[in-house]
Amino acid sequence: MSITKESVIKALSNVIDPDLHKDLVTLNMVSDIVIDGNKVSFTVMLTTPACPMKDMIHNACVNAIHHLVDKEAEVKVNMSSSVTTRRKDGGKILPGVKNIIAVGSGKGGVGKSTVAVNLALALAQNGASVGLIDADIYGPSIPTMLGIKGERPMVRDVNGVAMMQPIEKFGIKTLSIGLLVDEKQAVVWRGPMVSSALKQFVTDCEWGELDYLIIDLPPGTGDIHLTLVQTVPVTGAVIVTTPQDVALADARKALGMFNIHPINVPIIGIIENMAYFTPKELPENKYYIFGTGGGRKLAAEFDVPFLGEIPIVQGIREGGDSGKPAVINHEEQIVSDIFLNLGKEVARNIAIRNANFEATKVVEMVR
Repeated sequence: MSITKESVIKALSNVIDPDLHKDLVTLNMVSDIVIDGNKVSFTVMLTTPACPMKDMIHNACVNAIHHLVDKEAEVKVNMSSSVTTRRKDGGKILPGVKNIIAVGSGKGGVGKSTVAVNLALALAQNGASVGLIDADIYGPSIPTMLGIKGERPMVRDVNGVAMMQPIEKFGIKTLSIGLLVDEKQAVVWRGPMVSSALKQFVTDCEWGELDYLIIDLPPGTGDIHLTLVQTVPVTGAVIVTTPQDVALADARKALGMFNIHPINVPIIGIIENMAYFTPKELPENKYYIFGTGGGRKLAAEFDVPFLGEIPIVQGIREGGDSGKPAVINHEEQIVSDIFLNLGKEVARNIAIRNANFEATKVVEMVR
């Protein structure tokens, strides 16, 4: 019996994406089917280059052809990817950006900026195009963490409009108020000026085509947060906390802010930083200095994904201070792998969000 395109499609309609819970054919993830005798090749278009289920889907496709079409078939599955998006704003602002992700926390000192930087780099290392905005106007730290202190963004004319060009480092694009003012100069601005600065980072900067734009928010729930959701369609938020109750109490407020009407920004997940301490000389030991399981409990309380734990490691701090973040420091391979896996989990949950939630839009506040 000869192999036909129809039989291949029918077989692949039995392969279910484990995250989206629909078959590959219904999801339009199968293309370029080529049949030559008993040789079958086709492309599976994943929803993210960081898909952790890639091997599982590949093997399921091969098994479907062998069991439902021809057990002697030579099957070649080309795994490709295209990051999904669910924007519903017409693309007037940041037209080339597929997903805008806010990284927030209820309080300072939980390592939010460290997570934002390493998360952006992890997504880039996994094959995505990524931008990073330091929206912590009063305490910008990303220039230090990326080793770009003292650099200044260029400005070029784009259709008669002066547009800032983000600084590129380690494969990501970034912009921070720390790149525009002297590092010894305090930013003593009232709320409207701070909001205006964030809007300029979004509207007056040429970001180009990006799969993900990460926004590192300041601690708390204030002007910057409201300005962000009123300016751009935020795909979702990642909340960073530490295990102790005082941090969890403030993280609840951050979660609550994104959940209230009319903001309604989906929570991509919760990351627990400083989860435990493991000495280099005792790699099997974990010391839960700040308590245990706080992030998981918070995720369960709000019924949102728990994305993972980050330990207390000296190399993470040293990387942030020296401008060489942990995710690209191969001397800290264990920590680098933790962040790379976090990047995959974030990308995976963004794809799930885009498949199951309503389209993103700019929030309209009614007074």
